[in-house]
Amino acid sequence: MVERVDLDVAPGEILCIVGESGCGKSVTAMALMGLLPMDAARIPSGSLAFQGIEVDLTRARVPSDLRGGDMAMIFQEPMTSLNPAFRIGDQIAESVVRHRRTGRAEGRTRALEMLRRVGLPSPEDRLDHYPHQLSGGQRQRVMIAMALANDPRLLIADEPTTALDVTIQAQILELIRDLQRDTGMGTIMITHDLGVVADVADTVAVMYGGQLVERGPVAEVFENPQHPYTLGLMASVPRLSGPRARLTTIEGTVPTIDRMPGGCRFRSRCAFAAPACASRPALAPVGPGHDAACHFAPLEEKLRVAG
Repeated sequence: MVERVDLDVAPGEILCIVGESGCGKSVTAMALMGLLPMDAARIPSGSLAFQGIEVDLTRARVPSDLRGGDMAMIFQEPMTSLNPAFRIGDQIAESVVRHRRTGRAEGRTRALEMLRRVGLPSPEDRLDHYPHQLSGGQRQRVMIAMALANDPRLLIADEPTTALDVTIQAQILELIRDLQRDTGMGTIMITHDLGVVADVADTVAVMYGGQLVERGPVAEVFENPQHPYTLGLMASVPRLSGPRARLTTIEGTVPTIDRMPGGCRFRSRCAFAAPACASRPALAPVGPGHDAACHFAPLEEKLRVAG
């Protein structure tokens, strides 16, 4: 259950959405793309504003001309997102033919150009390969090529480096940054890796229990976190220097959709929880462009007492 998620992405900006598994990150992205299953999902309220186009998500799907054209998505697992029965060149070309109204030959030419652009080795040969003939990193590059084939104005990347080794992760992130710099597209990147956020983001939005609990410029949020959940995420990052110590954890788990508590959804895991947390805190300013949903924000006094 995702509620009260309000996001803005400017051209050329990278917004990272971060949080534990089950916090609603991918559901938010699927809703923006109009990809939630109609028989299993209900949208009682919500809208999308994109380049002068307003879509009431309670009444209409995201137009198919937008999805895959001006708005594109890199899915979390390329092996299950690519069709195993078709060659990768044909899958990329299909999107180009659909949105650019070109012929199949032009689509194949564009597919080859995009495979070169994303740095896939021997693209002329790979064009006729099936997904199972490629490595994980190569499939991810194919997914990126497909997403960017129509020069989208907005890219949504749902954990694009999941299950890849560290070297390939760095290459994929650098590739997305380079392509974004070249095209000026806005990017929403979903991740649970704070290292990725620190490396690529301009703005960060922290989600918990299907809600935004903090958002702001990445440097401001990292240097001055103002929600207890954000503090817990920061504290749980392993340190490479200093004395050896046990890893810090956030006790408990994210509540399931049928057991969401009233008030602040983080209160059952929060060290600062108080009776006031029985009411839901609003997302309110705590600094320039920096908002947090906590009754005790700003947290300086609480941290001083706790320390």
